Amino acid sequence: MRKIPNNGNLRMTKVAYPLGLFVCLFIYVAYIKWHWASATQAFLGIPEAATGARRGQQARSLPGAATHGPEVSYGIMFDAGSTGTRVHVFQFSRQPGETPTLTHETFKALKPGLSAYADDVEKSAPGIQELLDVAKQDIPFDFWKATPLVLKATAGLRLLPGEKAQKLLRKVKEVFEASPFLVGDDCVSIMNGTDEGVSAWITVNFLTGSLKTPGRGSVGMLDLGGGSTQITFLPRLEGTLQTSPPSFLTSLQVFNRTYRLYSYSYLGLGLMSARLAVLGGEEGKPAEDGQELVSPCLSTGFRGEWTHAEVTYRIAGQEAAGSLYQLCARRVSEILRNKVHRTEEVKDVEFYAFSYYYDLATNVGLIDAEKGGSLVVEDFEIAAKYVCRTAETRPPPSPFLCLDLTYVSLLLQELGFPGDKVLKLTRKIDNVETSWALGATFHYIDSLSRHKSPTS
Repeated sequence: MRKIPNNGNLRMTKVAYPLGLFVCLFIYVAYIKWHWASATQAFLGIPEAATGARRGQQARSLPGAATHGPEVSYGIMFDAGSTGTRVHVFQFSRQPGETPTLTHETFKALKPGLSAYADDVEKSAPGIQELLDVAKQDIPFDFWKATPLVLKATAGLRLLPGEKAQKLLRKVKEVFEASPFLVGDDCVSIMNGTDEGVSAWITVNFLTGSLKTPGRGSVGMLDLGGGSTQITFLPRLEGTLQTSPPSFLTSLQVFNRTYRLYSYSYLGLGLMSARLAVLGGEEGKPAEDGQELVSPCLSTGFRGEWTHAEVTYRIAGQEAAGSLYQLCARRVSEILRNKVHRTEEVKDVEFYAFSYYYDLATNVGLIDAEKGGSLVVEDFEIAAKYVCRTAETRPPPSPFLCLDLTYVSLLLQELGFPGDKVLKLTRKIDNVETSWALGATFHYIDSLSRHKSPTS
């Protein structure tokens, strides 16, 4: 018997085949589109990611780039003093429109001072380079080109003959120009005494918060170096401004504010130069025929040698009847006579004192050697009388202790400080050195930004 075809199944096969083919084609097309989109996205994402990475690198490497956080910057200040050269590497943080904040300081010192190389300037270069290497290690590479590098010399070079000082400065500038830092035409100079005092005033008032808080009372500054001594404060009395010699008044512009300061530097009245004057010697000149310098400020019977500014002097105590303190005070008064301007307002101003003021006070136990402290001016006189009286019967720890304390006591009195005036003695405020270096760095960077602003 012949089978009859199943037309229903045939019709289903004819319909299912093209439908299946269509579904497969649809899936295939969808897969191709998905794969192409994924590949394209992956391909385009590679350069985008690389660009993002480069942008991230650039943002980290460009000093001062605009960010949501504070702007970070650095400054390098070389302090070329009479007894040594020091480098200060400062890191600053600053929010737009605000006063900078000091976030870190690196400090290193080398002896002797630059003036020791006056007759052989080439020997000064290795020490300068050693201190530059400290800065290179401390400052990130990306910030080098934008970090100002400055050296300011103080009394040690001010006391040198002009040509010798200039040769030293030229050698330093030569070393600086070979460095990767920002070096300007004025990167190496000798500070005048007023600039030194003003810069130290900026430092101490920045660290105590006076410059950050308008209206807050400022503090005065006393600095006793080796070759010079400075006094700086902001007068509040019109009488001080009217009675002070014009050379004692100076204007200062910093952080968009202007100050009229009383500031003066007494060259030759720093502690080491004062010693030499009290002993009867002349700055930079050996004693004639190697003669001894005899002084009533040294213990009777004392004999020794003392080197100052690369000159060695033979020194001896003076055979004389009477109190060692009284004899020494009389000699010191002769040296100070008519050399110091007295102003009455200092008795009403809070003063910080540092450098040799600090060192002498610690040597005789008036303040803690690490923390510093406060004392009254009369404490120096009491200590001087005690040390001088003791030196009459036994040698003191230092042959100059009687002389130095007597000198500081009388210097403060000549400046106008009463015996009961409190002085704060410190080396650091908030772990930052209270030297002029920070203030000078602020002033320099501030002046750079003012010079740039008209053309920006």
